[in-house]
Amino acid sequence: MGYAFVTGLAYQYIKKQAEKLNTFDVEEPPPPPEEVPPPPPPPDTPVPPPPTQIVVPPAAVPVPTQAPPIPTTSIIPPPPPITPPAPPAQPAPPPPPPAPPRIAKKLTPRGSPQGWVTDDDYPAAALRAEQAGTVRFRLDVDATGKVTNCTVTGSSGVSVLDSTACSLLKRRARFNPAEDESGNKIPAPYNGSFTWKIPS
Repeated sequence: MGYAFVTGLAYQYIKKQAEKLNTFDVEEPPPPPEEVPPPPPPPDTPVPPPPTQIVVPPAAVPVPTQAPPIPTTSIIPPPPPITPPAPPAQPAPPPPPPAPPRIAKKLTPRGSPQGWVTDDDYPAAALRAEQAGTVRFRLDVDATGKVTNCTVTGSSGVSVLDSTACSLLKRRARFNPAEDESGNKIPAPYNGSFTWKIPS
């Protein structure tokens, strides 16, 4: 009896609690539609290959292309160093002249040297200008004793007196030629001077 009482109480309690509970239905989402695979192709029909597309490249037309100008920098090389030309080769020195023959006998004037130039030979222009002076000279005398050249070695200071003296000496001076040790006549120089004095 105690069991029935306890059980009855428990039943009523559970019944009351069950009435209190709010019940509701939970709707499940519908299942997804099933995918139907495509039917397989019939076994006898061959699958045609996809159509081949023929791609024709455009005709290659040569298009003249002008290359862009390349900037150039002209590099001027420095001029080569100027080398002075080599001096011309010096010619070999001429052989020394043979030694003059040794004079055994000197040349001597023929006649008096004072007669070679006289006061009568005084140039008129120098006389009017009262020009005077001493001319020093050298005469080249050949092996015959004749004067071949006259050189003024000391001027009188008046050119007309110098040139007149040489001209007269070449015409008038005569010598006995010089001789070497063997007695042969040889050329020799003669040095002298003449003083032009204004006649009184």
